[in-house]
Amino acid sequence: MTLYLKDATYIDWKTLEFRSTHLAVFPGDGGGIRFLDTLPPESELSADDRAYDCGHRLVTRSFACGHHHVYSVLARGMPAPAKTPRSFPEILKSIWWCLDRSLDTEMISASALVSALYCAKNGVTFVIDHHASPFAVENSLETIARAFDRVGISHLLCYEMSDRDGEGPKEKGMKETDNYLNSGRQGHVGLHASFTVGDDLLKRAVDLAQKHNTGIHVHVAEDAVDQETCLRKYNKRVVERYAEAGVLDLPKSILSHCIDLDEQEKRLIRQSGVYVVQNTESNLNNNVGVTNYRELGENVMLGTDGMHNDMLRSAKAAFLTGQDAEGIDMGGIYNRFRKVHDYVRDKGFGGDGANNLVILNYDSPTPIHADNFLGHFVYGIDSRHVDSVISSGRLIVEDKRLLTVEEDEILAFSREMANKLWKKMKR
Repeated sequence: MTLYLKDATYIDWKTLEFRSTHLAVFPGDGGGIRFLDTLPPESELSADDRAYDCGHRLVTRSFACGHHHVYSVLARGMPAPAKTPRSFPEILKSIWWCLDRSLDTEMISASALVSALYCAKNGVTFVIDHHASPFAVENSLETIARAFDRVGISHLLCYEMSDRDGEGPKEKGMKETDNYLNSGRQGHVGLHASFTVGDDLLKRAVDLAQKHNTGIHVHVAEDAVDQETCLRKYNKRVVERYAEAGVLDLPKSILSHCIDLDEQEKRLIRQSGVYVVQNTESNLNNNVGVTNYRELGENVMLGTDGMHNDMLRSAKAAFLTGQDAEGIDMGGIYNRFRKVHDYVRDKGFGGDGANNLVILNYDSPTPIHADNFLGHFVYGIDSRHVDSVISSGRLIVEDKRLLTVEEDEILAFSREMANKLWKKMKR
């Protein structure tokens, strides 16, 4: 099956070159695109081929999220905790750890389905997720994977292991991770953060990542409590501890947040070649501050940390805060927005090829071309302009309508599961 895009204004996601063309889009993980001067006549199309008229709208590479927590979608609008949290540890204990301990398999499925739905409609076709459900661990990753597959979103998943809920959930997390990676699914070995991960779990996680030729996906120094606990318990800082444990020797590792680091830790990250994920809105929401990510090297990509599913929004927030925090320019933030594609390609993961495209119905009041595209990217283009989305060569959103699943059914299921979750959290 080939998808033909007629009269596209194609924007090369690397060079920003504009090109008026037709496109042939080939399906599958190994599929790509080809530029055409003319389209084949309708008589030469097979029954499975499809022609789509872009009407000279903008077509470019779709988007990807470097760090997500899809289960957090069920938190939208939930009742506030009885006591307002005053610190990051209190936020975790009274909100997020209360929520993840209450999840069951149905809730996990609902959160994954609705997150995938929102990702698709926002032009996001690849998600790196970090999941936690300590009392519903078994088969949780496959549940998320199937939901994402159903919608048509590619993924790179992990289970967030920690010692905070005792031996039982920890051991189940190890087993779930091993089983999921043994099944042939691509993924990471996930850890929460240094202050909830003991030495035994850290060593076993690194060994498991080595066994499966993958990396560790972990929260790093999101708040000062991570450093304070590490210094008190291990007499070393967080990144030093991870470096000694071998986390930074695994080239596929991802370090999320990285707010509270000293110069030695920044140097270790720069020299290691691992990737860092910036989650600006989540950091602002949790009042943990911002940092100069330019000091961490070139391998910095953007995520949402579960705040939402809109990578264009994340890029704008990172740019606005980054102007003061690190002197970032529009080109710099666009590079971070696109850096996840480099990570997926360079580390040998699949699902994020050239046949992942977004068609934008961008009603610009001013001219747009290669020389001023970055200004439109930061100040103009947003998720409402996402008209149609192609994932692995397959049209999954057409004229703002999701083709792969029934939106109303998923949203109704999600609302049902949210009510169930909120009642459980009150007990």
